[in-house]
Amino acid sequence: MSSLFDEAVPRPLAETLRPQRIGEVIGQDHLLGPDGPIGRMIKARKVSSFILWGPPGVGKTTIARLVAKEVGLDFVQLSAVLSGVADLRKVIDAAKQLRSGAGRQTVVFVDELHRFNRTTQDALLPHVEDGTIVLIGATTENPSFSLVAALLSRAKVYTLRRFEKEDLAILAERAEAHTGRKLPLEPAARDTLLTMADGDGRYLIGLCEELLALPDGTMLDVAALAEAVQKRAPVYDKGQEEHYNLLSCFHKSLRGSDVQAALYWAARMVIGGEDPGTIFRRLACAASEDVGMADPQAMPQVVAAWSAFERVGWPEGRLFMAQAITYVATAPKSNASYMGFNQAIALAQQTGSLAPPKHILNAPTKLMKELGYHEGYRYDHDYPDAFSGQEFMPDELAGPNRPEFYVPNERGFERDVKKRLDYWGKRRQDRGG
Repeated sequence: MSSLFDEAVPRPLAETLRPQRIGEVIGQDHLLGPDGPIGRMIKARKVSSFILWGPPGVGKTTIARLVAKEVGLDFVQLSAVLSGVADLRKVIDAAKQLRSGAGRQTVVFVDELHRFNRTTQDALLPHVEDGTIVLIGATTENPSFSLVAALLSRAKVYTLRRFEKEDLAILAERAEAHTGRKLPLEPAARDTLLTMADGDGRYLIGLCEELLALPDGTMLDVAALAEAVQKRAPVYDKGQEEHYNLLSCFHKSLRGSDVQAALYWAARMVIGGEDPGTIFRRLACAASEDVGMADPQAMPQVVAAWSAFERVGWPEGRLFMAQAITYVATAPKSNASYMGFNQAIALAQQTGSLAPPKHILNAPTKLMKELGYHEGYRYDHDYPDAFSGQEFMPDELAGPNRPEFYVPNERGFERDVKKRLDYWGKRRQDRGG
């Protein structure tokens, strides 16, 4: 009686093309080459625990397997998504038996190690320390934030690079050689395919597998390729490091007056599913911190665009977002207000007990009047240019000791503000405070 399982299920092309020797791994020569840290470990046939940190599809699992194979160690693979402490205990117990019986170590490869909670990560520590296992972890997230410090102190972190187009081209050629078929793509479409992979080798091989299964005689141009394969979702985790990385890139581009880069990073966040409010909040911060008084209209522009966006929504709302981004990015820049306030806070923390000058204090009671409160106060609107030149600082900070927190620059509107401050400063000196 026949069964659906009588014939072996074909292996995915990505698994079939997995390198069988370290020398076949591409794109990571800085780690695997003769002078690389992992390459030296293999040559010495002595492997210590390490963490592989890098984007998806660049060979983390393959490297872990081949390191164990070439050094002659047993290899066990766990997924931190599917495994827990109980699974880990079974692996550790088996590793202890192997070590005590045959005197061999076990490489325990934990994929997505960052998904283990703190307790489970801590459970690995004693077995790494006593040499029961060699831990090789794989993570797509910054280990500094996702792994416990004790584990990081016992396992070196090696950073894998995303594949360049040249690396991806090699993978595409390997897929063609293995199947004996050429990808049905015009030259421009082939280049587009490599771009679509966005540095992810596994994803590229999956695309190749789809294309190589098309009927004979098919030939796709760029437009037909886009229709034939599913569009890749951007690599973007709003709750983790990538969220903060892209926000940082966006803000620094605004500060650096690079409008093209600011639009690009905003677009990356938008297609990654970022909340538009997050982008507008960062725009508002930049409008104050980095533009400030050089163009006081930057803040109203951002707030107005934000308000319009909330009323209209997406997709039309991108008009307002784009206008706010271009305004802030191209505005003259000054952080004088922000820096001045920081200095004022620092001085206030040191001098918080200084009494204010009595002439600017109100005197609602007879006693306060007798003590000299409000005596000698000058009502500024009674003087030319509505400027009396009186002193408002505590006596200890007046005169030669008077601090200057806000120092405007010569850019944009702040040039006019500087002229006013210089004029008032001279008038104050002439009046003797």
